[in-house]
Amino acid sequence: MAIILFDDNAHKTLLPLTYTRPVADLRIGILTIAEKWAKHLNSDYSFYTQPYLQAKFPVSYGADNIFINGSVCPDDSLVIAIQRLKEGEALKYNDLLVAVKGSKHHDFKTDAKLDRVIAYTHQTVVIKHPEDIFKYNDVELRKDFTLLTKGRTSATISSTNTIIGNDFFAEEGAIAECCTFNTTSGPIYLGHDTEVWEGSHIRGSFALCEHSQVKMGAKIYGATTIGPHSRVGGEISNAVIWGYSSKGHDGFLGNAVVGEWCNMGADSNNSNLKNNYAEVKLWDYATGHFRKTGLQFCGLIMADHSKCGINTMFNTGTVVGVSANVFGSGMPANFVADFAWGGAQGFETYSLPKMFETAEKVYPRRGRIFDQTERDILKKVFELTEEYRGLF
Repeated sequence: MAIILFDDNAHKTLLPLTYTRPVADLRIGILTIAEKWAKHLNSDYSFYTQPYLQAKFPVSYGADNIFINGSVCPDDSLVIAIQRLKEGEALKYNDLLVAVKGSKHHDFKTDAKLDRVIAYTHQTVVIKHPEDIFKYNDVELRKDFTLLTKGRTSATISSTNTIIGNDFFAEEGAIAECCTFNTTSGPIYLGHDTEVWEGSHIRGSFALCEHSQVKMGAKIYGATTIGPHSRVGGEISNAVIWGYSSKGHDGFLGNAVVGEWCNMGADSNNSNLKNNYAEVKLWDYATGHFRKTGLQFCGLIMADHSKCGINTMFNTGTVVGVSANVFGSGMPANFVADFAWGGAQGFETYSLPKMFETAEKVYPRRGRIFDQTERDILKKVFELTEEYRGLF
């Protein structure tokens, strides 16, 4: 059976995070949504996504296809319901199309080709907006921890560490010395070849994905995920960093999502609570306006390739687009457009040649190649986001 994860309207409502990836490539918990489905269904996967992303995320049809909505996170009950689908049948959660069994020609916009629509009534996690990623990260981290560790035994780490509680798991190659891990509030997972340096204090739920590092003296609270090939330090709370990114110094990051290839300068901070304790609004690409989140705690949303200089201060509920560079004194606006260069004193456009020049230096530091496929995606994103740079 071939799993094909399709984008629906969530690709628009999750911008700017989905400018550079399909919805199912979002990381929440320990795994990406696509990786979760592959584990649950024991199958390979591919993506039915935006045309300009298909070169990097190609679709691969099989003789037996199951199309799954990339914004939906799996659980045992939902997996069973999908496995029971017959050819031409679909599963819906309220009005949301969750899965379709059958033809590769289904357009996901009409039920005309479906033989039967089955209602799924159990509550499930659906990622519709960027803040949903940190909002539901604890739930998904616990589910992924069980999925990845069931029936397995943790690798042994140094006796210089203090582990409180029982929900601790380290993969082979994980290293930690003189740290505290408190799992009484949630599980803690250390991936392959990770390092937690001396004096760090970590409370669950927490995941450190493969080849990532926590620097000395870090203070990390749940529900936090550090994706692969990243390095973090300072104070972090309820944040998801997807991978290949650095927040290597002191400073606070909370109720936040940080994409890939991002870098946060020393002593950079984000506010996650308004002084008047009011509901936080976030910039919404789909509507072109600020949208109420229903959240009192909501910090920073930073898309891929964005960076900030030392001592950068982000206000509550700030959205930073793809490949923005933020620096200087004062707090920049709550929406920093894609490919913007500047700060509170004003912005100009960060040109593609300059951006490519930086990426060509950054990728090899993580053992990756900045190839033509990456260039083409970013060129398209530059074109798609031109209107927002007019808001400077």
